[in-house]
Amino acid sequence: MRPSVTSGTRTPSPGAVVSTEVPESGTLSNLSKEERRFEPPAGLAEHANLKAEAYERAASDVEAFWAEQAERLSWETTWDRVLDWDDPPFAKWFVGGRLNASYNCVDRHVEQGRGDKVAIHFVGEPVDGRPENQRAITYAQLKDEVSQAANALTDLGVVAGDRVAIYLPMIPEAVVAMLACARIGAPHTVVFGGFSSDALASRLEDCQAKVVVTADGGYRRGAASALKPAVDEAVVKAAGLGHEVSAVLVVRRTGQDLGESGWNDGLDVWWHDAVGGASTEHTPEAFDSEHPLYVMYTSGTTGKPKGILHTTGGYLTGTAYTHWAVFDLKDDDVYWCTADVGWVTGHSYIVYGPLANGVTQVLYEGTPDSPERGRWWDIIEQHGVTLFYTAPTAIRSFMKQGREIPDQRDLSSLRLLGSVGESINPEAYMWYREVIGGDRCPIVDTWWQTETGAMMISPLPGVTAGKPGSAMTALPGVAADVVDENGDSVPNGSGGYLVVKGPWPSMLRTIWGDDERYRDTYWSRFAEQGYYFAGDGAKKDEDGDIWLLGRVDDVMNVSGHRLSTTEIESALVSHPKVAEAAVVGAKDEDTGQAVCAFVILRDSAGDGGDDIVSELRKHVRKEIGPIATPRQIMVVPELPKTRSGKIMRRLLRDVAEHREVGDVTTLADSSVMDLISRGVDSGKGED
Repeated sequence: MRPSVTSGTRTPSPGAVVSTEVPESGTLSNLSKEERRFEPPAGLAEHANLKAEAYERAASDVEAFWAEQAERLSWETTWDRVLDWDDPPFAKWFVGGRLNASYNCVDRHVEQGRGDKVAIHFVGEPVDGRPENQRAITYAQLKDEVSQAANALTDLGVVAGDRVAIYLPMIPEAVVAMLACARIGAPHTVVFGGFSSDALASRLEDCQAKVVVTADGGYRRGAASALKPAVDEAVVKAAGLGHEVSAVLVVRRTGQDLGESGWNDGLDVWWHDAVGGASTEHTPEAFDSEHPLYVMYTSGTTGKPKGILHTTGGYLTGTAYTHWAVFDLKDDDVYWCTADVGWVTGHSYIVYGPLANGVTQVLYEGTPDSPERGRWWDIIEQHGVTLFYTAPTAIRSFMKQGREIPDQRDLSSLRLLGSVGESINPEAYMWYREVIGGDRCPIVDTWWQTETGAMMISPLPGVTAGKPGSAMTALPGVAADVVDENGDSVPNGSGGYLVVKGPWPSMLRTIWGDDERYRDTYWSRFAEQGYYFAGDGAKKDEDGDIWLLGRVDDVMNVSGHRLSTTEIESALVSHPKVAEAAVVGAKDEDTGQAVCAFVILRDSAGDGGDDIVSELRKHVRKEIGPIATPRQIMVVPELPKTRSGKIMRRLLRDVAEHREVGDVTTLADSSVMDLISRGVDSGKGED
């Protein structure tokens, strides 16, 4: 693959240079360049956990590098072999080593004299001003609660190898339940509390869960929302699929009435009885490094969810190392990741990585805007948060509101900001840095997946000059690259497929119960080279830094030009009236596909004015070039997003092509699609 030919450039904003390019057939057009740079703060660079030499050290002997990172954990038995890659793509890391993940996350900190250190500042939803909705849990207290839960699960018949499903809100018991499972060697599968009973039932059946841990309900925007009824339905549905759950352990969170049929004495057990009455004494057992730690289900193209299997030693090594390195973690930091434990970010960067590192962190149950839109910034101010990790979706929603709200809070404690979930638009990056970070905090824009287990591409905050919108380069120890159709590394300035060229400790080991699907899904596209490929497109800029371009499936083919939705979305968000945008390719008789855009305006823009659509089309044409000009732009109140904040572009394609809208059950708000569809049918947003 050769670099595209540049036919012209212009400078739309300080530091940003955008080009219009004519690609050769089959390449992915590079639409934008970014020249703004933010060097690491001198103090951070001087005392950084990882320095520039780590890249060369890892490249010269990658197994020795990973062994060094594994030694940051406590092992009962040291490994005989760092990596077994004798039967690719099935890896084994730290072969022969034995450890316990729960011990590493809790006990060892207590044994080292840090039992009084706060592990979790729990901030619950404010409900009637009740003070018990906040509590500080020390490592000693966490150890006792995890031990009690481990004893309770054992009393319910759970033994090493049994699977336990966890269906809880964002409360400390979710963390306790996960660590209790790890403590006794029972792989857990955490199902996000917003999923339906059908979704839960399919997961119970697929992994043959023996016990379900749930709650009567949770709080959302100050109101109680029931969880237990969905579990009851799921247990019945799983039985219909041939799987019987043996017990349901129920946390009393809201105290709401479960109804006459809402309690089964033969199946249901109250957490406060079983766990609260259990002994705080429990000795964790060391398990083989490759012992299954958890199964995390993610969407599959066949409609059947994929159960991603992560094991213990390699996963814990990867999450602890990346959390320590990428956030430049110090002992006095207060860390806050806003993800839900129902997603992999919550597993890796709320539970296992941070707790293995002995961090003090915030765990928040509620939403960003309840009871007021400054809720997150209040929490940062109250707890002196220094490290903050959130999603671009959240950042853009705050951009929509304006800077007046965060400007009213003291955010001076922050020293580093993180982004996770999808690529962050350059303008969102700049707003995040300037408004939330006070123009002083480095931003680590991290790329990784459920399957990778831990961060793969990210700036190192004490080494890398931040570049708005770019994930920059693979972390030391990770062999990520951008390749062409033939698997050859593309030159700087070109786009292609994002691959990982070698195994890494936190990689998924298989798809639960389906080794062949694992091989076909992730390793078949570049089987000859032995590369991992999970479907993302990327480009290298002229400096060789990596930019994520979204799923390859989201690439549009407009008049023979393969265009990335991500870059057109970034162009739209760079307009001062736009807070968020989603772009899809729709069938077009003349061009094959046409660019269709859906945008959310900032609050300060009102309705945008009568000329907003033509204004935005001209803006994209000016920022990128004629080939990227949207055929249609729809101004919408919201975009269809999953409960983890990802935009469901396939539903927008349905709307753009006037098809019946597909399954909306995974959306956070399914009514959004009705609003969008009615707008399109009425012609609103046409230019």
